[in-house]
Amino acid sequence: MFGFGILTCVVFLPLVGAAFILSLRGSDEATLKNARYAALATTIADFALALYVYAQFDPSSSAFQFVEEQHWFGSGLMYKMGIDGISLPFVLLTTFLLPICILASWRSIQVRVKEYLIVFLVLETLMTGVFCALDLVLFYLFFEGSLIPMFLIIGIWGHEHRVYASFKFFLYTLAGSLLLLLAVMAMYGVAGTTDIAVLLHTHFPASMQKWLWLGFLASLAVKTPMWPVHTWLPDAHVQAPTAGSVLLAGVLLKFGGYGFIRFSLPMFPDASAFFTPLIFALSIIAIIYTSLVALVQEDMKKLIAYSSVAHMGFVTMGIFSVTSQGVQGAVFQMISHGLVSSALFLCVGVLYDRMHTYAIAAYGGLVARMPLYAAVFMTFTLANVGLPGTSGFIGEFLPLIGTFKINSWVALLATTGVIWSAAYALYLYRRVVYGVIEKPALALLKDLSWREAAVFAPLVVFTIFYGVHPAPILDGTAVSIGDLIHGYDTALAAAKSAALALP
Repeated sequence: MFGFGILTCVVFLPLVGAAFILSLRGSDEATLKNARYAALATTIADFALALYVYAQFDPSSSAFQFVEEQHWFGSGLMYKMGIDGISLPFVLLTTFLLPICILASWRSIQVRVKEYLIVFLVLETLMTGVFCALDLVLFYLFFEGSLIPMFLIIGIWGHEHRVYASFKFFLYTLAGSLLLLLAVMAMYGVAGTTDIAVLLHTHFPASMQKWLWLGFLASLAVKTPMWPVHTWLPDAHVQAPTAGSVLLAGVLLKFGGYGFIRFSLPMFPDASAFFTPLIFALSIIAIIYTSLVALVQEDMKKLIAYSSVAHMGFVTMGIFSVTSQGVQGAVFQMISHGLVSSALFLCVGVLYDRMHTYAIAAYGGLVARMPLYAAVFMTFTLANVGLPGTSGFIGEFLPLIGTFKINSWVALLATTGVIWSAAYALYLYRRVVYGVIEKPALALLKDLSWREAAVFAPLVVFTIFYGVHPAPILDGTAVSIGDLIHGYDTALAAAKSAALALP
């Protein structure tokens, strides 16, 4: 395609749309309408390209596919793209959510519209690049570059305390990533390359692995986010515009889990086994503590933000169980959370567009005025709880099963998170949707428009579809994850044999 590989087109096509919008002159309504349609068309075309990649992908192979390699940056550093069964679902999720974000912002964003759309398209390129990069330096550039558009989205189009929230988000994530950069430099010093495919088969000394693992943890834990480095997330969500919260919860929080699977487990198996009790402990605290914090929130957005921290606790727990159910469940949970949490933020955004407040106390009795909205909100609330028949059930059940094989007490404590999630999610739904309309302004609210219904429709379909038929995700990731676990177990067995033979 024009001399480029298909993955390069998927990653950089949004920049073409951004350049077109940048070329538009004027700020009249017709120009802004053209900009919106251009952004929507670009994101839909990018999703279509991602679907083409999915159609051509061979799930029976664990090797990287659609590989593109160019030695542009000198010896040892390169431009290299490729995907496997682990990264493909995240590429699809990213490109799927962007058209939804553009539609959700159609009326709510009226200030600096062209700049807003350009920033979102640039962010799409950077996020997709994270999951396609097969060079560690290239990954780092995409990984850190995504901070800048999100910083602008929160800081310019956010709410009252947007500047504070944007700087807190930026400084938290940047500080951890500096240690990641040091780890990358150390790996290059040992291996002489930053090619991820080579590094996956490079044996690092056990003593060095621990320091490298901690360097990656410093960045990935913030991105996940893990307790106690999660405090930036509620502020960022509350202050971000609705579409910003969608991408923050739907894609950016997945960088951490993806990094643990792509780097920490296969590259540092000895250190991963050593630090597994630490990850289990932090995951349990995240599941229980942040669920209790969510239960006492009076702000809808903050409640959903804390629930994201709790649900990502299932992800880190499943990953470090290093079982097929656990790791596959973690990937499934990240995809499910990307759909469900994004939809919940969109539900909250619908109410904010009408009432301009996130306070739970400002609502009540909406089922009488907005029955379609109440049905949609209920669907995603039950998916967030983990009701069987929704994707949330599979995403929580598999990590629990995988962890139970390794440590039954950890699985038992994590299971209480299902109870807590039911408590805070149903508490929110009851106060917002049921009851009697007491505020005069609520009696004038209108139900979902056709545009809002179009935003929610695909999210509802996929949430239920993957709940009753999870095979497309599980089958697509099975071979790659099976190969990862086999390599991990082999490396640990070799290390154990060497330790026994040493005396």
